[in-house]
Amino acid sequence: MANDFQEIFVFSITLQDVIGNILVALMCGIAIAVLYRYTYRGLNYSTAFTISLVMLTMITAIVIMVIGNNLARAFGLVGAMSIIRFRTAVKDASDIMFIFFALTIGLASGVKLYTIAIFGTLIVSIVYLIIIRFNFALPESREFLLQITAKSEKLPENPFDNIFKIHCRKQKLINLKTIGEEENEMMEFSYYIKLKNEDKSKTLISDIKQIPGIEQINLFFDET
Repeated sequence: MANDFQEIFVFSITLQDVIGNILVALMCGIAIAVLYRYTYRGLNYSTAFTISLVMLTMITAIVIMVIGNNLARAFGLVGAMSIIRFRTAVKDASDIMFIFFALTIGLASGVKLYTIAIFGTLIVSIVYLIIIRFNFALPESREFLLQITAKSEKLPENPFDNIFKIHCRKQKLINLKTIGEEENEMMEFSYYIKLKNEDKSKTLISDIKQIPGIEQINLFFDET
Protein backbone atom coordinates (compact mmCIF):
# COMPACT_ATOMS: atom_id res chain seq x y z
CA MET A 1 0.00 0.00 0.00
CA ALA A 2 2.80 2.39 0.90
CA ASN A 3 4.66 1.50 -2.31
CA ASP A 4 1.57 2.19 -4.41
CA PHE A 5 1.22 5.61 -2.76
CA GLN A 6 4.88 6.43 -3.37
CA GLU A 7 4.54 5.57 -7.06
CA ILE A 8 2.16 8.53 -7.41
CA PHE A 9 5.11 10.85 -6.75
CA VAL A 10 7.56 9.05 -9.02
CA PHE A 11 7.68 9.61 -12.75
CA SER A 12 10.42 8.50 -15.11
CA ILE A 13 10.82 9.62 -18.69
CA THR A 14 13.61 8.90 -21.13
CA LEU A 15 15.42 11.35 -23.39
CA GLN A 16 13.87 9.57 -26.36
CA ASP A 17 10.39 10.23 -24.93
CA VAL A 18 11.19 13.90 -24.39
CA ILE A 19 12.43 14.38 -27.96
CA GLY A 20 9.48 12.45 -29.40
CA ASN A 21 6.91 14.42 -27.41
CA ILE A 22 8.40 17.77 -28.35
CA LEU A 23 8.70 16.87 -32.04
CA VAL A 24 5.08 15.74 -32.23
CA ALA A 25 4.00 18.93 -30.45
CA LEU A 26 6.11 20.98 -32.87
CA MET A 27 4.63 19.37 -35.97
CA CYS A 28 1.07 19.70 -34.70
CA GLY A 29 1.72 23.27 -33.55
CA ILE A 30 2.97 24.24 -37.00
CA ALA A 31 -0.14 22.68 -38.56
CA ILE A 32 -2.38 24.66 -36.18
CA ALA A 33 -0.50 27.91 -36.93
CA VAL A 34 -0.75 27.36 -40.71
CA LEU A 35 -4.47 26.66 -40.35
CA TYR A 36 -4.89 29.91 -38.39
CA ARG A 37 -2.86 31.91 -40.90
CA TYR A 38 -4.83 30.80 -43.97
CA THR A 39 -8.30 30.92 -42.41
CA TYR A 40 -8.05 34.23 -40.54
CA ARG A 41 -10.73 36.67 -41.70
CA GLY A 42 -10.37 39.52 -39.21
CA LEU A 43 -8.70 42.90 -39.53
CA ASN A 44 -5.99 42.55 -36.89
CA TYR A 45 -3.86 39.60 -37.96
CA SER A 46 -0.92 39.10 -35.61
CA THR A 47 2.27 37.34 -36.66
CA ALA A 48 3.27 37.09 -33.00
CA PHE A 49 0.04 35.25 -32.16
CA THR A 50 0.59 32.78 -35.01
CA ILE A 51 4.11 32.01 -33.78
CA SER A 52 2.79 31.77 -30.22
CA LEU A 53 0.47 28.93 -31.24
CA VAL A 54 3.49 26.82 -32.20
CA MET A 55 5.36 27.68 -29.02
CA LEU A 56 2.28 27.19 -26.84
CA THR A 57 1.80 23.64 -28.13
CA MET A 58 5.44 22.76 -27.38
CA ILE A 59 5.49 24.48 -23.98
CA THR A 60 2.31 22.70 -22.90
CA ALA A 61 3.88 19.36 -23.79
CA ILE A 62 6.98 20.25 -21.73
CA VAL A 63 4.84 21.35 -18.77
CA ILE A 64 2.98 18.03 -18.80
CA MET A 65 6.29 16.15 -18.87
CA VAL A 66 7.56 18.23 -15.94
CA ILE A 67 4.45 17.45 -13.90
CA GLY A 68 4.20 13.79 -14.84
CA ASN A 69 2.16 12.05 -12.13
CA ASN A 70 3.77 14.04 -9.33
CA LEU A 71 1.10 15.85 -7.31
CA ALA A 72 3.63 18.06 -5.53
CA ARG A 73 4.99 19.34 -8.85
CA ALA A 74 1.47 19.95 -10.15
CA PHE A 75 0.53 22.13 -7.17
CA GLY A 76 3.88 23.89 -7.25
CA LEU A 77 3.54 24.67 -10.94
CA VAL A 78 0.03 26.04 -10.43
CA GLY A 79 1.39 28.35 -7.74
CA ALA A 80 4.27 29.48 -9.95
CA MET A 81 1.98 30.14 -12.92
CA SER A 82 -0.43 32.15 -10.79
CA ILE A 83 2.05 35.02 -10.51
CA ILE A 84 1.87 35.60 -14.29
CA ARG A 85 -0.56 38.29 -15.40
CA PHE A 86 -1.96 38.07 -18.94
CA ARG A 87 -3.02 41.58 -19.94
CA THR A 88 -3.53 41.07 -23.68
CA ALA A 89 -7.26 40.91 -24.41
CA VAL A 90 -8.34 38.23 -26.87
CA LYS A 91 -11.02 39.99 -28.94
CA ASP A 92 -11.75 37.32 -31.55
CA ALA A 93 -13.61 34.17 -30.50
CA SER A 94 -11.67 32.14 -33.08
CA ASP A 95 -8.39 33.16 -31.38
CA ILE A 96 -9.64 31.63 -28.12
CA MET A 97 -10.56 28.46 -30.00
CA PHE A 98 -7.05 28.20 -31.47
CA ILE A 99 -5.49 28.73 -28.04
CA PHE A 100 -7.48 25.82 -26.59
CA PHE A 101 -6.70 23.79 -29.71
CA ALA A 102 -2.95 24.29 -29.17
CA LEU A 103 -3.23 23.56 -25.43
CA THR A 104 -5.16 20.33 -26.00
CA ILE A 105 -2.75 19.01 -28.62
CA GLY A 106 0.17 19.96 -26.38
CA LEU A 107 -1.40 17.97 -23.52
CA ALA A 108 -1.83 14.92 -25.74
CA SER A 109 1.76 15.18 -27.01
CA GLY A 110 3.13 15.56 -23.49
CA VAL A 111 1.63 12.25 -22.32
CA LYS A 112 2.72 10.35 -25.47
CA LEU A 113 -0.77 10.08 -26.94
CA TYR A 114 0.62 10.66 -30.40
CA THR A 115 -2.34 9.16 -32.24
CA ILE A 116 -4.75 11.52 -30.50
CA ALA A 117 -2.45 14.51 -31.07
CA ILE A 118 -1.87 13.87 -34.79
CA PHE A 119 -5.33 12.68 -35.80
CA GLY A 120 -6.98 15.22 -33.50
CA THR A 121 -5.10 18.02 -35.28
CA LEU A 122 -5.98 16.56 -38.67
CA ILE A 123 -9.69 16.01 -38.01
CA VAL A 124 -10.31 19.35 -36.29
CA SER A 125 -8.44 21.17 -39.10
CA ILE A 126 -10.47 19.45 -41.82
CA VAL A 127 -13.77 20.20 -40.08
CA TYR A 128 -12.79 23.85 -39.58
CA LEU A 129 -11.75 24.20 -43.24
CA ILE A 130 -15.09 22.75 -44.37
CA ILE A 131 -16.99 25.18 -42.13
CA ILE A 132 -15.00 28.13 -43.49
CA ARG A 133 -15.29 26.96 -47.10
CA PHE A 134 -19.09 26.66 -47.06
CA ASN A 135 -19.69 29.74 -44.85
CA PHE A 136 -21.57 27.56 -42.37
CA ALA A 137 -22.07 30.35 -39.82
CA LEU A 138 -23.15 33.08 -42.22
CA PRO A 139 -26.85 33.86 -42.65
CA GLU A 140 -28.44 33.19 -46.04
CA SER A 141 -28.61 36.93 -46.72
CA ARG A 142 -26.33 39.48 -45.10
CA GLU A 143 -27.38 43.00 -44.25
CA PHE A 144 -25.57 45.79 -46.08
CA LEU A 145 -25.33 49.51 -45.41
CA LEU A 146 -26.00 51.54 -48.54
CA GLN A 147 -25.15 55.26 -48.54
CA ILE A 148 -26.18 57.46 -51.46
CA THR A 149 -25.28 61.11 -51.93
CA ALA A 150 -27.20 63.10 -54.54
CA LYS A 151 -28.14 66.64 -55.60
CA SER A 152 -31.60 67.17 -54.15
CA GLU A 153 -32.97 69.38 -56.96
CA LYS A 154 -32.20 66.80 -59.65
CA LEU A 155 -33.63 63.73 -57.91
CA PRO A 156 -36.93 62.34 -59.24
CA GLU A 157 -39.73 61.38 -56.83
CA ASN A 158 -39.11 58.04 -55.06
CA PRO A 159 -35.87 57.54 -57.03
CA PHE A 160 -34.78 54.16 -55.64
CA ASP A 161 -38.03 52.20 -55.22
CA ASN A 162 -38.00 50.38 -58.56
CA ILE A 163 -34.30 49.48 -58.27
CA PHE A 164 -34.77 48.14 -54.74
CA LYS A 165 -37.67 45.96 -55.90
CA ILE A 166 -35.41 44.38 -58.52
CA HIS A 167 -32.30 43.80 -56.38
CA CYS A 168 -33.34 43.72 -52.70
CA ARG A 169 -35.23 41.32 -50.47
CA LYS A 170 -35.59 44.03 -47.87
CA GLN A 171 -34.68 47.70 -47.49
CA LYS A 172 -35.04 50.19 -44.67
CA LEU A 173 -34.24 53.89 -44.64
CA ILE A 174 -32.32 54.58 -41.44
CA ASN A 175 -31.03 58.10 -42.01
CA LEU A 176 -31.67 61.05 -44.28
CA LYS A 177 -29.76 64.32 -44.01
CA THR A 178 -28.83 67.36 -46.03
CA ILE A 179 -25.24 68.39 -46.73
CA GLY A 180 -23.89 71.75 -47.82
CA GLU A 181 -25.48 75.15 -48.29
CA GLU A 182 -28.83 75.92 -49.93
CA GLU A 183 -27.24 76.90 -53.24
CA ASN A 184 -25.48 73.54 -53.53
CA GLU A 185 -27.54 71.34 -51.22
CA MET A 186 -26.94 67.58 -51.25
CA MET A 187 -29.01 64.77 -49.78
CA GLU A 188 -27.44 61.74 -48.08
CA PHE A 189 -29.58 58.58 -47.86
CA SER A 190 -28.60 55.65 -45.62
CA TYR A 191 -30.36 52.30 -46.06
CA TYR A 192 -30.07 48.85 -44.54
CA ILE A 193 -30.63 46.40 -47.39
CA LYS A 194 -30.62 42.64 -48.01
CA LEU A 195 -29.78 41.66 -51.56
CA LYS A 196 -31.53 38.91 -53.50
CA ASN A 197 -28.20 37.98 -55.04
CA GLU A 198 -25.03 39.29 -53.38
CA ASP A 199 -23.00 38.60 -56.53
CA LYS A 200 -24.96 41.36 -58.29
CA SER A 201 -24.08 44.16 -55.87
CA LYS A 202 -22.13 45.89 -58.65
CA THR A 203 -25.23 45.83 -60.84
CA LEU A 204 -27.20 47.50 -58.05
CA ILE A 205 -24.62 50.28 -57.79
CA SER A 206 -24.52 50.68 -61.57
CA ASP A 207 -28.31 51.00 -61.79
CA ILE A 208 -28.42 53.62 -59.03
CA LYS A 209 -25.72 55.65 -60.80
CA GLN A 210 -28.03 55.99 -63.80
CA ILE A 211 -30.45 58.09 -61.72
CA PRO A 212 -30.04 61.85 -62.40
CA GLY A 213 -28.31 63.76 -59.62
CA ILE A 214 -26.41 60.85 -58.05
CA GLU A 215 -22.97 61.95 -56.86
CA GLN A 216 -21.61 59.11 -54.70
CA ILE A 217 -22.57 55.57 -53.64
CA ASN A 218 -21.02 53.48 -50.85
CA LEU A 219 -21.95 49.88 -50.02
CA PHE A 220 -20.61 48.50 -46.74
CA PHE A 221 -20.70 45.03 -45.25
CA ASP A 222 -18.90 43.08 -42.54
CA GLU A 223 -16.88 40.08 -43.79
CA THR A 224 -16.47 38.62 -40.31
